[in-house]
Amino acid sequence: MTNCPSIDEFRNQVYSTVYSLVTVFALVGNGFALVILIRTYHQSTPFHIYMLNLAVSDILCAGTLPFRVLYYVNKGQWNYGDFLCRFTSYSLYVNLYCSIYFMAVMSVTRFLAIVFPVKNMYLVTEKRARMVCFGVWIIICIMSIPFLMLGQHFDPVTNKTKCFEPPKMIKGIKVLVRLNYVSLAVGFMMPFLVILICYIGIIRALMSSTVAASRKTTSANRAIGMIVIVLLTFLICFMPYHVQRTIHLHFLSQTDASCGETVAMQKYVVVTLCLAASNSCFDPLLYFFSGESFRGRVNSFRQSFRGKWTLRGVSKFENMGGAFCLIDSKL
Repeated sequence: MTNCPSIDEFRNQVYSTVYSLVTVFALVGNGFALVILIRTYHQSTPFHIYMLNLAVSDILCAGTLPFRVLYYVNKGQWNYGDFLCRFTSYSLYVNLYCSIYFMAVMSVTRFLAIVFPVKNMYLVTEKRARMVCFGVWIIICIMSIPFLMLGQHFDPVTNKTKCFEPPKMIKGIKVLVRLNYVSLAVGFMMPFLVILICYIGIIRALMSSTVAASRKTTSANRAIGMIVIVLLTFLICFMPYHVQRTIHLHFLSQTDASCGETVAMQKYVVVTLCLAASNSCFDPLLYFFSGESFRGRVNSFRQSFRGKWTLRGVSKFENMGGAFCLIDSKL
């Protein structure tokens, strides 16, 4: 296995390209959404608060991706210190699991609004939504602390300072395997199960004849949009990554793997991690297609923006008119 061909060239090209694209799309999409959500905060709802926190999580993660881009552009040489290495690794996983949990609580909120509309009026409040968001941030930040273990280290074989690399010692890998099972169960499987239960309940309610026609036309479209986008995000971004990470960590503890298996496994890791990082690009679609009146918020923001420019133009015109009147009076 020591003579296996390196995938460094493949890894450097794929990571640097994908992370660059994710950075641009995530910052633009979530930045625009964050501006809209903040400027229309007076129209705040619990769902609005969850979207706001999800956008903040995506922007914080996208802000650290350029360091990963630079690392792979420099052919796997880390030049930015141990603290930034750990923090960049940590921020990716905080975003990953915050996205999963915020999608779960948004799904529960939509479930209550459609299946239990009367109870939803007093169960789901803005104050409780803020408390839930605070709890999610605290729990995920604490759960992700083990990812701070992966700091920079010097590789004598390549004579480079490395970051984002798993330990090569079997003992260190066994620790990661145990941590992986905890994050797999608590960070992925549990919220995904909650989401599936909520969506089954939503679909049953929408198909029921007891649901009012008005709720079918307004809430149904948002609910269907959320179901499609969240399930696509889980199937494309989250599930392949967690399955592959579990397989890969067990694979690293083996000593009799062939070169073909090793190279294939390493390439799968690259692809699935890129998919996981791209979850930030799906979230703006969630805001637009399933957010409560998000398109209405965009329109109101655009109208207020136009109104300000119109008022500025009128005031400038009036000032110019007053100046001309003053000149005429002097003449």
